[in-house]
Amino acid sequence: MSATDDARADASDKPLRLFFALWPDDATREALQILQMHVHGRRTRVENLHATLTFLGNQPAVHLPVLKTILADLPRIGFTLQIDRLGYFKRKHIAWAGSHATPKALVTLQESLAQALMRHGIAFDRKNDFTPHITLARDAEPPLDRPFDPFTWEVKQIALVQSTQEGGRLAYQVLVSRHLEEAD
Repeated sequence: MSATDDARADASDKPLRLFFALWPDDATREALQILQMHVHGRRTRVENLHATLTFLGNQPAVHLPVLKTILADLPRIGFTLQIDRLGYFKRKHIAWAGSHATPKALVTLQESLAQALMRHGIAFDRKNDFTPHITLARDAEPPLDRPFDPFTWEVKQIALVQSTQEGGRLAYQVLVSRHLEEAD
């Protein structure tokens, strides 16, 4: 085995930090960037803005084919999220944007994903209190309670994403994504 083969083997053995996410379009990213002006902290880079469906943590690369299959088999119905709320997770000091009302299609999507992961024996972060949100800033202060113009996110894309560190900063790479169909 050559040094190149050894390097490839080492790279394929290294766990991948993964999550499934709703991936916003450019217009939604711009609206979220404007919302970031309402928060103080380490702002999420615009290209990293997303809503996590399920955090998988470190996974072996050999799980990628089954994760791609799970993504392909998820319900395909798109939905609308009304972004009308700023929130704060005290324990982790995270300022976030979200919706007062969680669409049934989103709950169904998240539950279907969790069930598929369990069926395939894939470990993931099982939260009992799914709070759909987009992290605006970390190490943040609670957002000021000031009104903002709500906006609509037509959720049309779900992705399997890898999280890495580049130069001490989080970087997200979409490994595979799928479009959701418009709701009837």
